[in-house]
Amino acid sequence: SGHAMDPIVLSHYTHYKDPTKQYEIVAVGYIKATMEKAVIYRALYDTPDLGSQPVFVRTLENFMEMVEVDGKQVPRFSRVE
Repeated sequence: SGHAMDPIVLSHYTHYKDPTKQYEIVAVGYIKATMEKAVIYRALYDTPDLGSQPVFVRTLENFMEMVEVDGKQVPRFSRVE
């Protein structure tokens, strides 16, 4: 595993908008058209609109980036220790 980001795989993360909901990283892959790294992650909860434990994809850059909340920079996703 020579990839720096591998440790995020199978870790659990929370999203800044609702820290009570957790996500499990399924894999880090590539968006074929651009070869950008992407995070594939599963919600560890059910949703009325998307069903049971929906799976999402974001670019790794988007997943790891900081967002502004009430004038403060916070990570979009935070690892659950």
